[in-house]
Amino acid sequence: MSATVEQREQVVSAAIREISHIATLPEITLKIIDLVEDPKSTAQDLNGVISNDPALCSRILKVVNSSFYGLPGQIGSINRAIVMLGLNAVKNIAIAASLAKLFRGGDLTPSFSARHLWNHANMTAAGAKMIADTLRLGLGDEAYLAGLMHDIGIMVEMQFDRNALIEVVQAMGPGADGAPVADMLKVEAEIFGADHQDFGQALCKKWKFPETFVRVTGYHHRPLELAAQIRTIATVVHVADRLVGDFKDGFRLDLPSLEVGPDVLDALKMTSEQLADVRSRLAEAVTTIDLSM
Repeated sequence: MSATVEQREQVVSAAIREISHIATLPEITLKIIDLVEDPKSTAQDLNGVISNDPALCSRILKVVNSSFYGLPGQIGSINRAIVMLGLNAVKNIAIAASLAKLFRGGDLTPSFSARHLWNHANMTAAGAKMIADTLRLGLGDEAYLAGLMHDIGIMVEMQFDRNALIEVVQAMGPGADGAPVADMLKVEAEIFGADHQDFGQALCKKWKFPETFVRVTGYHHRPLELAAQIRTIATVVHVADRLVGDFKDGFRLDLPSLEVGPDVLDALKMTSEQLADVRSRLAEAVTTIDLSM
């Protein structure tokens, strides 16, 4: 018997309360988010905050200098990175570096670990940015971070009740064709009383993230349930998630089908030719993404 809305909310609230060590972002990350949201902030302000954390500086420059960004020459300073990529892009890289620490927990089963999920998050982030850029939505930076965060609810489950998540993963199979043999959202609801969309949405609210990311974590499996004017990034991530699920190590436990429906393409005004082109370019791009942050 499925849980009521009230029961789901109780389960999710209990989980978020219990995992205080994951439900708090580093102070420097909160400062970076506040800075970039402030229209009066400057590149110098962001540089000043990041420069106070040498380890974060190093991780950001490692990403900036990766082949994924394809910048000419080596970028040796945060200030230069901001000039080349912009405030939003550097903010997202900084948040990504912080999120990487949350995707820890070792192997749950031979077929699933926190590292698998981190790899999938990175590839989905790259795919979401590529789709947004292809469609000229002007949302590439937001799409990247949204893709990175979309399955963060699974990490909440891992930290909250590891054995329950192992039970969920084992119920997924997968089958001979690599597809899960059950619907993960339904299995999560039966075992946890809520699914990873519920947990992810609650964590984003706890972090006081913009509503865009709350919607992505809460609706990436059903973006068309959102009102048309607020579903674009969730729909972009929905598509990227399915493209990546078809790749080696792409992770598809929560994807019974990798099909991108015509209604989804229509919502994005994306053609099947554009989808095929992104799939091809993304397959090549993911081989160059550094996943070791």
